[in-house]
Amino acid sequence: MLEVHVHIRVKEGSVDDFIRATLENARNSLREEGVSRFELLQDVSDPTRFILVEGYRTADAPAAHKATGHYMAWRDAVQPMMAEPRVSEKFIPLPA
Repeated sequence: MLEVHVHIRVKEGSVDDFIRATLENARNSLREEGVSRFELLQDVSDPTRFILVEGYRTADAPAAHKATGHYMAWRDAVQPMMAEPRVSEKFIPLPA
């Protein structure tokens, strides 16, 4: 399993459109075989900051996700909304 956290800051005035596009992408992503989790979190102190929390079943699943039509549509739709480049971090869960 692989967890990916994507840190995003959007431009003022783009928050609602970003949320709408990202939730649509999340719903479609959860239908993918390799995706176990896909959540959008919004910072309570700065509503222009978000984190995508993506859970993948295999190491190859993120690449498969990025090859989907819904991901490419989301990427193209939100690109002009970005206040800065997205930053991605990858984690592996450790057993308790």
